[in-house]
Amino acid sequence: MEYQTLIVETAGKVATVTLNRTDVRNAFNETTIAEITQVFGALGQDSEVRTIVLAANGPAFCAGADLNWMKKMAGYTHAENRADAAQLAEMLRTIYTCPKPVVAKIQGDCYAGGMGLVAACDIAIASEASNFCLSEVKLGLIPATISPYVILAMGENAARRYFLTAERFSAQEAHRIGFVHQVVPAEALDGAVADIVKALVTNSPNAVKEAKRLVQDVGGRPLSAELIADTAERIADIRSSDEGKEGVRSFLEKRKPNWLNG
Repeated sequence: MEYQTLIVETAGKVATVTLNRTDVRNAFNETTIAEITQVFGALGQDSEVRTIVLAANGPAFCAGADLNWMKKMAGYTHAENRADAAQLAEMLRTIYTCPKPVVAKIQGDCYAGGMGLVAACDIAIASEASNFCLSEVKLGLIPATISPYVILAMGENAARRYFLTAERFSAQEAHRIGFVHQVVPAEALDGAVADIVKALVTNSPNAVKEAKRLVQDVGGRPLSAELIADTAERIADIRSSDEGKEGVRSFLEKRKPNWLNG
C-alpha cells in the first residue's frame, strides 16, 4: 500500500515504519496520524511480523505537530479540537497497545508530539546527536495528549521540570531520566537497533506479546490479593500454551524451539 507520509517495509520478521516528511522535519499532520494508526493496527495483526521499528528519514526524527496543521487548529471550535485530539490519542494508543514490540530508532531531534511517539514505543534507542524538547508551553499549550506515555517513560519528577520549562535536553539526559534506553554514536545506531531486533525476533512471539501486556497491566498497581491472583493466572495460562510447552520441551531436549524454524 502507498502512503503519503510514511515508508513501510518488511524484511524477514521485521517491519520498519519510517516517517518521511523531511521537508517539515517529519512533523505530523492529520494524514500522518491516520496513516500511523492504520499501519500499526495492521502490523499488529500480521502473523508474519514479530517486531516493528519506528524510524525517520532526514536529520530530524520528529518536530511534533506540523505548522500548517496548527494554523488550521487555531480556527477550530472546542468540539473540533476535541475530535482532532482524539485522533492523536488513538494513534498513540494504537502504538502503545500494539501486540508486537515496537522499537524507536531516534536518529535526530525529537520535539513535542514526537516525544509522544517515542514514549508509546517499547524500546527507544537514540543517537547521541539527538536532542529532545517538550516545547508546548512556549506556544501557550500543554503536552496533554502525549502526557500519559511521556510521564510513564520519564517519570513524574522529570516531567515536572521539562513540561514546565520547555528546555531542550540532550540524548544523554534523556537516557539519565529513563526516557530512552540506550544512547549510541550516530554510526552505531543501525547496529544497536539490529541487536535489539535480533533479541526480540528470536523469543517466543506469544510470550513477547504477553510480557508486553504484563508490564502495561501490572505497572503501577498496588500489591494486592487480586494482583497476586492475576499474575498466578497469567503464568498458568502461558505454561499451558502451545509455545510455553514447546519452549520448555526444546530447552530440555537441547534443540531450537519451533518458532525459530520459520
